[in-house]
Parts: sequence; C-alpha cells; structure tokens
Amino acid sequence: MTPEQLSTTVRDALVALVADGSLALADADVPTTVTIERPRQKGHGDYATNVALQLAKKAGTNPRALATLLGERLEQAEGVAGIEIAGPGFLNITVDAGAQGQVAADIVAAGATYGRSHTLDGLTVNVEFISANPTGPLHLGHTRWAVLGDAIGRVLDAAGAVVTREFYINDRGVQMNHFADSIIAAALGRPAPEDGYAGAYVAELAAAVEAARPGIFDLPADERRAAVRAEGYAIQLREQRETLEAFQTHFDVWFSELSLHESGSVPDTLARLKALGHVYESEGALFMRTTDFGDDKDRVLIKSDGELTYFASDTAYYLDKRARGFDRCLYLLGADHHGYVNRLRAMAACVGDDPDETLDVLIGQLVKILRDGVEVKLSKRKGTIVTLNELADEIGVDALRYSLARYPADSPLTLDIAEITRASADNPVYYVQYAHARTCRMIANAADLGMRLPDALGDDFDAALLSHEREGELLRALAEFPRVVATAAELREPHRIARYLEDTASVFNKWYDTRECRMLPQGDEPVSPTNEARLVLAHAVRQVVANGLGLLGVSAPERM
Repeated sequence: MTPEQLSTTVRDALVALVADGSLALADADVPTTVTIERPRQKGHGDYATNVALQLAKKAGTNPRALATLLGERLEQAEGVAGIEIAGPGFLNITVDAGAQGQVAADIVAAGATYGRSHTLDGLTVNVEFISANPTGPLHLGHTRWAVLGDAIGRVLDAAGAVVTREFYINDRGVQMNHFADSIIAAALGRPAPEDGYAGAYVAELAAAVEAARPGIFDLPADERRAAVRAEGYAIQLREQRETLEAFQTHFDVWFSELSLHESGSVPDTLARLKALGHVYESEGALFMRTTDFGDDKDRVLIKSDGELTYFASDTAYYLDKRARGFDRCLYLLGADHHGYVNRLRAMAACVGDDPDETLDVLIGQLVKILRDGVEVKLSKRKGTIVTLNELADEIGVDALRYSLARYPADSPLTLDIAEITRASADNPVYYVQYAHARTCRMIANAADLGMRLPDALGDDFDAALLSHEREGELLRALAEFPRVVATAAELREPHRIARYLEDTASVFNKWYDTRECRMLPQGDEPVSPTNEARLVLAHAVRQVVANGLGLLGVSAPERM
C-alpha cells in the first residue's frame, strides 16, 4: 500500500463517517487529499497522519476523540492491520504484509512509468536554461544549469506537465562582431582584438571556417566580417548542440535573440506596453515603469541614442513565450543575476500577468572544480577555458551529472575530481549505480537457477510473504518514490531524487545483507514462493533505481 493509496483509504473513511452522521462535518470540509507521513521512530506504525488534529475544531470535538472514531473505521478497511492513537490525536497506521508487499508487484507492473503522476496535468511549462553566447565552447560555468535545467524538465514531465526545454541564443549585439574579428585575427596570424576572444579554440574555429568556405578570409573587410560571423556562428552553435546532446541534455527549441528583432516582436512589445500605460520617456530614453510592481528602479527599454536594451529583448521574449501558449515560464539564471528576479516579475506584471502564476526564476550558485586540490580556473576571453567536453571526458558524464544534480541550485558547490570519480561506496553516484547493478546480478543469478517472476504477478504471487522487518522498510521506501518525484517537480528541486536514491540504496543493501532475507535458495533447497516473492522485490528495486537515475539523466548500468 502506497502513501497515496492509504491517503485515499483515510479520506474514504472520513466520507463514510460524515455520510452516516458519526462525524459532524460538511462534505466540503473533508480534504481531497489526506497527508500521510512515515513515522520518525520505529514502533509507531508504518505511516502516520495528523488529519484528526486538522479537522477536530470544525467537527466540534477534540482531536483525540476524532482520531479514535476514525481509527475504529480504518481498522475495518482492507490492508490496514492496526491503528494506534498517539499524543493529542495522531493516528499511527500499520498496514498488513499483503498490502505492503503488493507495492513490489505494482512497481513491476508499472515499469518505467512508476513514479509518474498527474499532479501537474494540463500545465505547459517553458524551461529556459544555459542561454550562452555562440562565441565559444560551453564551459564549467554552463555545466550546472545543463544538468539542473534538464533534470527539472524531466521531473516536471514526470508530474504530468507539458514541458519545452529552450536554449536562448544570445546572438545579437557587439559581441558577435568581436567574435568575427577574433576569428579573422587568428586566421591572419594577428593578435586578438582588445575586446575579442583568445585561446586555442579560436584558431581551431578559424581553420573550420576556412574549411567550410575556402577563401573567406580573402574577401573585402566588410563583407569578410559578415561572412565569418555567419560561418563561425553556425559552426560554434552546432558544436554546442553536439556537446549538450553528448552530455544527455536535450533542448526542444533553440531560440535566436536576433529573430525577435528581425520578426518585429520588439516594436510590437513596445507598442503593447505603451497601450497599457507602463512606459514613459525621460531625457530622450524610454523607460518601463517597473517600480509600480516592486522593482528597485524603472528599467530602460530604449537608450537616449536609440539603442534597444537587453531588457527590451527580455520583455519581447517573455511575451513570445506566453503567445506560444506556455502557462509558466521558468528561468534558470546564474549567481550574478539576483537583481533579475524582481526585474522579471515586475516586467511580467507590466504586461498584465500575475508573476506568481506565470513566472519562476531560479538563481544558481557557482561551481568550483578541484584537481589535485587546486581549483580549475576558466576565462573564455583569456583563453584558459575549461570546456564542458573536457570535464565530461575527465570526470565522466554520469559522475558529473549526478554530482551536480544532488545539491540545491542555490548552494555553492565545490567538487573534487578524485572524489566524484572514485569507485567506492563513499561516492554517491557509484553507490546508487552499484545498487542497480547488484539487483541486475541478483535477477541474472535467479534466472540461472530457473527462477521466474510469478505469472503476471497474479495469483502465484503471495505479497504477504514479504513480511520481514527489512522487507517492510524497503517496501515503504519504494512506495515513497512517486511522492518524492511529485515534490521535486512542485518545488523544482531534482536533488530530492538523488538523495532519495541514496537513502533507498542504503535500505536495499541492508535487506540484501540480511541472512533471513536471502532471495536465492541455498544448496539443494527448492525454489519456494518466498524466493519468488523476493525476486519480485529485487525487480521492484531495480525499476525504482533505474527510473530515478533516468530523471537525473544518469545511466543505470547492469554491471560495474
């Protein structure tokens, strides 16, 4: 019995008490969902709820009396083995072994869909992350968002939302000309321009541009700059896409900032803002009155020299997303963008939206990577760049992704290459992946002995045989997975998946090491229904760990 199933059972009992007049509550006062938690202390049942404390006042009674009344009804419910009233009115609930063991069969039947829910059904979400300039390789500064943005998209999808992962290409502005000038300088053997880009990758890019279009560097200066900018942009953007795909990060949309201006979206946005009365002119510049909605100062849309600001593009881009039908726009921004939170919220309010309903802004902290105890530094302009490809090659995609995913976005992070690549139980990614590999080995060993899953997990499967204390702990851990996924989606916190997997792997290993819970028959012992029931449990563990790792974009190896 999962917490969700027990929640339904408790609610049904409340509805029945109201219906027969035993409980003086209006139908509307019965909660649609009853909160079910796992007790912190052993001996306090399998699950607990404080619903009696929540409803007692409305029912005109005291919490303990309501808990007693509800407990008597729950004791008659299928799958409930016992009820204990604790403290002022908590209900500690023990489920019978059969109901608990059925969780394993349900997981195996659900397969890759186990953990998915409908909590966000109908919600369309645009997740924008990374948003790099197409002027160089992706580097350490992009890795955290490459992982977290992708993982957030995966958990939102698992909760039922319709998700679009979007990369905003910063391909407008003077940096694109500096980019072209840097490539030209490298091709002609000249030093990089003062505001340009240096480093080995620029020379490599120059060679790639020449190979793609021979003679391009012999063109007249103005024509050459435009041609090199276009070729370099295409090559660099293609490399960024290939890098991210290899890193298990997929984008549904690659959106060009320049296209906003070429399509007329920015002028249309300015006209809309004027119509809404949220812009004004001052000293030759055009401002958006964002202070009306909590910003610390009004924001410039058009400078006094007529140049559009990035904020004008940001506003047009937000409106473009909303026009494409997205209910919520989720932005993942770097540590230097704290000021953008109120700015973006005010912008959404200025165009007529409620930012609490349409906007989420997450700010991520920086990541430091240590090699041999020394921080790995980077600087795209100085040419000491450490690329995402280099990090993935040295650390491994799985180790790097998992290590970045297991911490909240807003926590500063220092990763030691030696620690996150170590093949030991002290390394969380190794620990979790090894749990999956161990279940695969158990299943393979069972097959060698001719063991099989009970037919269709039907009458042949006796769930009550999974009655050992360690099995109860493991089943309760597995039953928590859907709720963990739903919470991770609601809070945009995929690190909850990683921490859950580590805890569950620990519970699994304790079960595996318990002599009384051996899955395989010993010596000449025949295969018993208990052995087969434990095989179902091993399959369930394998499925949950694989599903959880999949939500983080990390592989689930069968051998290690």
